[in-house]
Amino acid sequence: MPSSTKLDKLIPAAIILFSVIPVLGGVLRLAELGGGAEITPDNARFFASPVPVVVHAVTVSVYSILGAFQFAPGFRRRRPGWHRAAGRLLVLCGLVGALSGLWMTVFYPKPDDVGALLTGVRLVFGTAWMVFLALGVAAILRRDVTRHRAWMIRGFAVGLGAATQAVALTAWLVAVGPPDRLSKALLMLAAWLVNAAVAEWIIRRRPSPARPIRAGVALALGETR
Repeated sequence: MPSSTKLDKLIPAAIILFSVIPVLGGVLRLAELGGGAEITPDNARFFASPVPVVVHAVTVSVYSILGAFQFAPGFRRRRPGWHRAAGRLLVLCGLVGALSGLWMTVFYPKPDDVGALLTGVRLVFGTAWMVFLALGVAAILRRDVTRHRAWMIRGFAVGLGAATQAVALTAWLVAVGPPDRLSKALLMLAAWLVNAAVAEWIIRRRPSPARPIRAGVALALGETR
């Protein structure tokens, strides 16, 4: 089994590498908005109301990259103060990222490849992301580390959905061509379900026994021993 030191490097690196595509997508969107790019039918909604997409891109990028280090077991044990402080920021970024995503889903004009099914899927998982984070916070306030860890892992799996979706959509584009409304909705749903399944496997594979912890709110992605 890899040592804790190796895991501290491998796990965050793997998650960050997996998050590169959506993070770069957010960076490119910000550059587009800030650089005065040509307004087209595909980006007109972002120029008409840029704040939600800017907030979403920034918060989800921070959530993905900073959250990766919460999966480094030795790092968390050596720096419990960092674990708590980063966790508070992660919860804030996750909630704001989910809310901005929901706002865009409801109020932005729908592009041609987004139908009712994909809209519904986004509303379900965006809401679930907020609920999972809230349950994780409630659990740590009760000093229930096991449930805190589980809910925060589930929340991270939802928040990282864009990475899996990018892989799925790219693979489909290469193999089949541009997806239609139904294909895009099913691919994005499948990506979220894959993340949810992996999260449940992680939670059940290495359960952490509940135990008392010091007073204070440790809002982070939970411990793995």
